[in-house]
Amino acid sequence: MTIRLAARASMLVLCTALAASVALPAQASSVAGVRPKAETAPLYDDEAGGNANADDPAIWRNAADPGRSLVIATAKQGGLRVYDLDAHQVQSVPAPAGPGTDDKPGRFNNVDLVQGLRLAGARADVAVVSDRGNDRLRIYRIDRDKPGGPLTDVTDAGVRPVFSADQAEINDQKTAYGLATWTDRRTGRSYALVSQRNRTRIALLELVATPAGTVDYRQVRTIDLPSSFRLPNGATWTPCAEPGELPQVEGMVVDPADGTLYAGQEDVGIWRIDAGLTGTPTLIDKVREYGVPGTYDEQTEECTPGADPGYGGKRLSADVEGLTLVTEPDGDGYLLASSQGDDTFVAYDRERDDDNEFEGAFRITAASTALDGSEVCDGAAALNAPLGARYPNGLLVVQDGEETPADGDREATGFKFVDLGEVLSAID
Repeated sequence: MTIRLAARASMLVLCTALAASVALPAQASSVAGVRPKAETAPLYDDEAGGNANADDPAIWRNAADPGRSLVIATAKQGGLRVYDLDAHQVQSVPAPAGPGTDDKPGRFNNVDLVQGLRLAGARADVAVVSDRGNDRLRIYRIDRDKPGGPLTDVTDAGVRPVFSADQAEINDQKTAYGLATWTDRRTGRSYALVSQRNRTRIALLELVATPAGTVDYRQVRTIDLPSSFRLPNGATWTPCAEPGELPQVEGMVVDPADGTLYAGQEDVGIWRIDAGLTGTPTLIDKVREYGVPGTYDEQTEECTPGADPGYGGKRLSADVEGLTLVTEPDGDGYLLASSQGDDTFVAYDRERDDDNEFEGAFRITAASTALDGSEVCDGAAALNAPLGARYPNGLLVVQDGEETPADGDREATGFKFVDLGEVLSAID
């Protein structure tokens, strides 16, 4: 989610006030800058723009022709956008409407991929999307050369809401939000891990192919992360939010090698959890604002921060947003996290044996007056594999929450394409 949106305006005020009251480490202003090589056309979250708002990308590699790989990205109420490696749109997929005129419309929040899902007697790559508006998952088969576009909807007609009991609960929008996919190497079964908006719950859903060639899902189990935290001084801290809202999770990624889920609780930090949602979660890093009390004002709908007790982390500024992995064949690599509050990206060691130690940070800066950087970034996706002549060292795609369009009177978002080799050099 983008913290400048109205639904989260109170958290923006809190983060803005905290930026003034919390002294940031020197490294936050001296991290290396990396320039994007391309950007998508701006998306506009208004009626003229189809209520499209960039959020989360995924990178699909075309094994037969890597230079013709794709980026699949969510545009919330605007559905899905599919881009080639030049950041040109090749397909737009609308989000489904709500069941009634007074019900919430479809709203695609996060996307991830499953490779080699057995579907209609053959293996297929699919994109899995969280539809926040309808509290369901949507699944799209990927076929690069299919007439009409590479994505085909293969969602089973009978899929049920992920968290809600009925349409009234769906309309309250405590619905499917963040998403990460995972294929268990021991069993070959594929799953989606889905977080709940304005709650701390994460659900594990098994993806189930049907004889009709569609994909259904079933819930395996859920886990609830903490919403309040005991501080070293004995006090109990709960992140400030609108009444009834709990500190939610959005950015998530699973390490395919060992089935480790990394989940970003936006106002708290990054958790490490077994992707099967068993065992005890570990908080591997905290946001700087961790432990800072806040008072919510019903009239202004704003949070006023109190004194910082000094229990926060040193690397991340709330919100923690897009998480992605840079994997290497020997098991090394990085976990990357969007530190939305200071427009940086933080890199941690991928290896659990090294306790996911901090490795470095970078920011996406402007390449020219026409190609700006990335600010208040929501989603991110990295792929450490050659993608043709344009990205021989791999690709990082990040959301830009404050795109600079030609029409300066309209707020816009978009996606930036970055050479992964330059990112790794900046981290090192």
